[in-house]
Amino acid sequence: MNVAVNTAVNEPVHSAWVDLAYLVAAVCFIVALKALSSPKSARWGNLVGAAGAVLAVGVVFASERLDHLPLIIGAIALGTLCGVPAARRVKMTAMPQLVALFNGVGGGAAAIVAIVEFLRASHGELLAALLATVFTVVVGCVSFSGSMVTFAKLQELITTRPIVLPGGRWIGIGTAALTLLLAIAVLVTGLTPAMVLLALAALVLGVLVVLPVGGADVPIVISLLNAFTGLTVAASGYVLGNTLLIVAGTLVGASGTLLTRLMAQAMGRSVTNILFGAFTAAGPGGAGTAEQRSVRSASPEDVAILLGYARKVVIVPGYGLAVAQAQHTVRELADLLAERGVRVEYGIHPVAGRMPGHMNVLLAEANVPYEQLREMDEINSELPSTDVALVVGANDVVNPAARNSPGSPIYGMPIINVDQAQHVVFLKRSMRPGFSGVENELLYDPKTTLLFGDAKETLAKVVAAVKSL
Repeated sequence: MNVAVNTAVNEPVHSAWVDLAYLVAAVCFIVALKALSSPKSARWGNLVGAAGAVLAVGVVFASERLDHLPLIIGAIALGTLCGVPAARRVKMTAMPQLVALFNGVGGGAAAIVAIVEFLRASHGELLAALLATVFTVVVGCVSFSGSMVTFAKLQELITTRPIVLPGGRWIGIGTAALTLLLAIAVLVTGLTPAMVLLALAALVLGVLVVLPVGGADVPIVISLLNAFTGLTVAASGYVLGNTLLIVAGTLVGASGTLLTRLMAQAMGRSVTNILFGAFTAAGPGGAGTAEQRSVRSASPEDVAILLGYARKVVIVPGYGLAVAQAQHTVRELADLLAERGVRVEYGIHPVAGRMPGHMNVLLAEANVPYEQLREMDEINSELPSTDVALVVGANDVVNPAARNSPGSPIYGMPIINVDQAQHVVFLKRSMRPGFSGVENELLYDPKTTLLFGDAKETLAKVVAAVKSL
């Protein structure tokens, strides 16, 4: 079977107003991306992007001769009924999972559209269109199945640690080679069975690529798959002859690629190492377990005294802060300390939480002044002169193993150097390692004090104790 695109039936009705509307929608997308780069403009930027999407959909309904209109409207209604409640009810801590889910659905939808166009095509023409179709199917299927695995990892439906199958490297290489051969077979023969096998092989490849990724690397893979989805949408735009899809997909692909690169840099890793490092990594570092070594714990009153009489305190938030929804309590504590003349700042690691910007959004909810938020490089230079570093629910981003243990899976990842402060207070639920599964030696350091419990509850007790000083 040969592929033909833009058949007479589906050829878009080109007119000046359609092109103008598409241009306005594309500008909306670009403006939205720019606005999303700052917390102050992110909200209206989101609205501008949504307005552009609504405009684009409206133009399609007004300008195209659509078949099966009731089915299309029904699909949109069903998607709205599922998506709106899910987006409104999702907890802040589950946002990365939702992003992974939506990303996978986008990639899968693009692949399905490409397959449908392949099946309905007439004989004839355009190798370039067939190449775009094959590309869309392969990358869309990889993005879909890979995103589903990342969702399962973040939701802890499966282990968050890297999963390395016996002979996994060779299974992956073999599947990639098979996918390439099937892609060539589709290009040469145009046979439907070859296309079906190609889609199945790409789905398996997506699973095999993501399974060996674990810990704090999972959000980076989500960003990478998001870039894949953008490229898929751009390719499907070429298949369908839709300029706006090409523009929007290219924007998503480019921004996703840049974000992936920045996140990998923040982790001190290459994308290749993130994807394939598990095949060569040594086991988790650490010289013992919680049962074998002692730690120093304290009461909220002890921590209040330590904080209340300090000159400078740096608060390092992490995923535990998000889980406990303790951002308002930590803001109250910071205000109390400031009233006592203590200088308080927040040290924000680029990948703290589960996604970039996660901590910034949480602290913005509590109206923490932007001026108090300090990036990792800025705050690290001040930690040697800091009296107390208060770590709230973070582990991997302050783990000295990233700096000192070459055999550790997180070795090379830039961290916030809280171990250089005069005192360290760790708020933790238990002695369990962080998301990466790597034990933190800092917990056993004589300068470290542990305060066990839910972050919101223990911080509230510390707040009460500071008030009574």
